[in-house]
Amino acid sequence: RATAVIITEALLPRCPCNALVVDNPYLAYAKVSHLFDRAPKPAPGVHPSAVVDPAARLGTGVHVGPLAVIEAGADIGDGAVIGAQCFVGADTRIGAGAVLWPNVTIYHGVTVGQRTIIHAGVVVGADGFGFAPSRGKWEKIAQVGGVVIGDDVEIGALTTIDRGAIGDTVIGNGVILDDQVHIAHNVSVGDYTAMAGKAGISGSTTVGKHCLISGMAGLVGHIDICDNVQIS
Repeated sequence: RATAVIITEALLPRCPCNALVVDNPYLAYAKVSHLFDRAPKPAPGVHPSAVVDPAARLGTGVHVGPLAVIEAGADIGDGAVIGAQCFVGADTRIGAGAVLWPNVTIYHGVTVGQRTIIHAGVVVGADGFGFAPSRGKWEKIAQVGGVVIGDDVEIGALTTIDRGAIGDTVIGNGVILDDQVHIAHNVSVGDYTAMAGKAGISGSTTVGKHCLISGMAGLVGHIDICDNVQIS
């Protein structure tokens, strides 16, 4: 009962309705879907209840929602959206056009690239899991690195990305992370890799470019995954 469809030329003779004929229907659908997106477009401005340190820098057209906190030295790029009750820590950089949905927590010393989308409940820059055993107890290792997230990344709700122990945890350009993914300290994820829900990457592991990691897959620490690998 459709009035219009997106199909390949091979299927056109069987089509009883209006058709948009393309080589890749799924890609065309992805592009067309944005014409119908009903997500709100926040207007520029800082809500009166937000707390923005005078030493923070806000670019042109930035939106800062209710009860958001932006600490000293933070740099928010042009057109970025900082949703309600978000926290942006000291000396963190948020790229132009990035979107932080409500209740996102970005610790100090984190870099988020341009046009990156971070969904609700994400935590970026929490301490990595570093402890030294000492006579039956644990001595905490200070996590002095940061997190660097590239451009055009999308991070699903409740995902966590830990800061590096010494160097940075790195998420490449165009990476997509589903909900509840965990990235441990000093992990490096290559450009355009995708991870489905509840995948977990242990510390100091390197994942290459254009990899596909299925839901609930787990990687041990200190290993290298080359480019174009699929893990079930």
